[in-house]
Amino acid sequence: MPTLRLYTYWRSSSSYRVRFALQVKKIAYESVAVNLRQGEQHGDEHRERSPTGYVPCLFIDGRPVVESVAIIELLDELFPDPPLYPRDPWARARVRAMVEVINAGTQPLQNLVVLERLGPDPEVRKEWAKHFNTRGLASVERLMTLHEKEGVEGRFAYGDTLTAADLFLVPQMYSAQRFGVDLSPFPRAVAAAEAALSTEAAQAAMPERQPDAIP
Repeated sequence: MPTLRLYTYWRSSSSYRVRFALQVKKIAYESVAVNLRQGEQHGDEHRERSPTGYVPCLFIDGRPVVESVAIIELLDELFPDPPLYPRDPWARARVRAMVEVINAGTQPLQNLVVLERLGPDPEVRKEWAKHFNTRGLASVERLMTLHEKEGVEGRFAYGDTLTAADLFLVPQMYSAQRFGVDLSPFPRAVAAAEAALSTEAAQAAMPERQPDAIP
């Protein structure tokens, strides 16, 4: 079995996704905290591991890989059971689209480095993050509606099997709640996130259950 070490931060939604994937696949790993609030991600030591200066960064037998989408896809190839992407090409594309709505169109806009550029006012930052969380979740809700019209129904974000879409949706819901987003317009997304969050894998990956969590 390969040796895995994950550089992570307890409240990083990108790290949350990877922890979730590792738990779904029941892969043992060592967790190493990188304190984003103290700026440890900007240090030379972390930059050597992660050229972007972000978390997560996963080492597999000493080889690093960064960016949560790339990490999760690699895990799915190296450890194929249970799969996180459907085998059918159209279904896989649908799941990837949901992943990218969150990964590319939602989460980066509420990232710490973006909020810091807005200035020091916490209310300005909060309203900005609320806006983009709301916009992103609205897109997810519309995608789920489209999928239902195509006959895809079930407990999770895409059908009745946990997929990568859930790994991205659950942390984004966590962020949305942190920023006070009204979730009532997104019943499908909320129900899917709740179903995914009820799994043992999601519970183990929760931010508050990480060794570096701040009460």
